[in-house]
Amino acid sequence: MNEILEHLQGGEIEVTGRLVDASNATLYATCTFNEVGIPVIYKPVAGERPLWDFPDGNLAQREYAAYRLSEIGKFFLVPPTVLRDGPFGVGMVQRWIDIDESIDLAQFYRTDDSRLRAMALFDAVINNTDRKIGHLLPSEDGALRGCDHGVTFHEEDKLRTVLWQWADKELSHDEKAQLVELRESLTSQPDEFLGLITDGEFQALLLRIDRLLSTERFPAPSDEWPAVPWPPF
Repeated sequence: MNEILEHLQGGEIEVTGRLVDASNATLYATCTFNEVGIPVIYKPVAGERPLWDFPDGNLAQREYAAYRLSEIGKFFLVPPTVLRDGPFGVGMVQRWIDIDESIDLAQFYRTDDSRLRAMALFDAVINNTDRKIGHLLPSEDGALRGCDHGVTFHEEDKLRTVLWQWADKELSHDEKAQLVELRESLTSQPDEFLGLITDGEFQALLLRIDRLLSTERFPAPSDEWPAVPWPPF
């Protein structure tokens, strides 16, 4: 993993395309380091559209914060991600993941697959407002990863996801232990996240973890905001 991060951080980025369906500038590029090129996604801050409900910070920082929390919390659900300068300024650079084309995402997201359950818990922690079907990246090596975590960590509860299979279901012993360890890690090194999200958002993150540990259950959809992002794919 360290080698991949070194590659992403130190490589030369050459933009070769753009994902036209994305609402913000999402560029497909090659990152070349020591004469080896790997495909990446590059999202420059300069290409972001302002969001009225996310007025602080930027989407690139939230994407990186989601990656760091995934690693610290031992979810390992976000592709290797760095913040760095690039051809169009500072932005997020993330390793491109080729998905397993044999998996029908329209069917897969509805299953009780344990990898999806881990993703649902991760999304509850980061307060993901945009977990769409197309943001699920099952790869041929059997791993599941997710992308597009720019609209996360809001102070208000805004969870919107297609993964409601476990709504109000009890957390397992291992999941509760994972959350306890994550909270301890976050409180022991808050400065890393306070450089990426606001103090209020960081405190809300800790409160979400506390609530999960207190209820010992996955969250259920709320009547106060849409439960599923639109479009769902």
